[in-house]
Amino acid sequence: MDRSEIAFFDVETTVPKRGERFAILEFGSILVCPKKLTELQSYTTLVQPADLSLISTLSVRCNGISRNDVVLAPLFSDIADTVYDILHGRIWAGHNILRFDCARIREAFAEIGRQPPEPKGAIDSLALLTQRFGRRAGDMKMATLASYFGLGKQTHRSLDDVRMNLEVLKYCATVLFLESSLPDELLDESVSPSETTSLRRHLRASSSGVDNTVITPFSLPSIGENSVAQPDPFNMSFLRNEMASDNNLQLDTLMEEEEEEETQPSDTVVVYANTSDHEGFLSPDAISLPNIRAVLVPFYHGSQLMRLKLLHGDSPLQLYCSCLKIRFGISGKFLDNSGRRRLNFVVDLNPRLCSILEACDSNAQKVSVDSGSSSDWNTVVSPVKGFVNCPNARIHIPTEISGDAARYAIEVHQRESGGDTQKLIFSNPSAEELESLLKQGSVVDAFLSLEPYDYQQKAGVRLVAKKLVMHS
Repeated sequence: MDRSEIAFFDVETTVPKRGERFAILEFGSILVCPKKLTELQSYTTLVQPADLSLISTLSVRCNGISRNDVVLAPLFSDIADTVYDILHGRIWAGHNILRFDCARIREAFAEIGRQPPEPKGAIDSLALLTQRFGRRAGDMKMATLASYFGLGKQTHRSLDDVRMNLEVLKYCATVLFLESSLPDELLDESVSPSETTSLRRHLRASSSGVDNTVITPFSLPSIGENSVAQPDPFNMSFLRNEMASDNNLQLDTLMEEEEEEETQPSDTVVVYANTSDHEGFLSPDAISLPNIRAVLVPFYHGSQLMRLKLLHGDSPLQLYCSCLKIRFGISGKFLDNSGRRRLNFVVDLNPRLCSILEACDSNAQKVSVDSGSSSDWNTVVSPVKGFVNCPNARIHIPTEISGDAARYAIEVHQRESGGDTQKLIFSNPSAEELESLLKQGSVVDAFLSLEPYDYQQKAGVRLVAKKLVMHS
């Protein structure tokens, strides 16, 4: 079944008091052709919450949906099949959906004891437009963007909001397309240099041979030796690829599966592996601080959107850190763009590792500021309140999508007291399985990549675990 359409959707909910949960009051969606950006199908319905008392006066002020409006509406369980059919296996799109709407959908399905729909990708227009269009329109709320383009007042009703969202994206894409053709002297008079000209400057630098090394996180199929791919600025599938961040949101889901993992049986198995091979990963003692540098590279071959990359010399900087003590075990308060919990844990740092991470921070922040970013910088090294000389850092567990399935993309090994290493392989490790392994006080060897990000006015360097070796 062809599910190439983009599912723009929005939910209106109650405004919970402390200790209360959200309740969906309305669901609205449109299916959009990714090539023409035309609406193909729409669906909307009010939803009766199981507890009508959750609809407070504040809730009514926010979206205008009262108890009387939903008293005869279907329960979520009554519309679950329709919502699942609209969303499952499609690209999801919406404004701030990664932080809000995706979570509400998963919660609603969990409450009725059903598996939620899974996307094959996600476009959060709040993140996308903040990064690509800048804050020239103000606070980037949908109402503000609609007012900026003269599209009328936001109604805070689901179907109206998703249609307005699509129109805002069209307007922004048109402006960016036109600006890409303007001479700099005209562009500088109409647009803040920090919003657009820095990107053009880096593109020119790349084409003139300055910093033109392209490091791609994945390979793309060849399109012919003499042809050059020209992205269509009105193609939403292109915008989806451009949107990658927390810059981390994108790279987690685009990583290729390693060949070894593809050949494993689907059941949980245990094999023995040699973990002495640290090719591509440097121990802290092998790092020369002056050789750490940050450069701007395209997200992928042919992309106009640039991202930061940390290098040691001319190679991607990856660390092998042995004997890290876990200070705080697995935490997962936020969701990734597949709707799964974004897992991380905190480790203590020794002085040498601290100096390396601080050098990475310094280099990446300088290039970020020079490129025109105005985002607040989050340092990778954090002191622990109440502890003297005990800095720490957060390590993230990546996720990746293969087809319609999302999984935590991490290898976990166990080092025995005799030095032998077991490699623990799960076909789809759950958060609970990872929580049982990565406990407070445990000691772990970590193979880490360092991934700069700039997302929703927050920037920094993220430590991402590729492989972990637990000490027994």
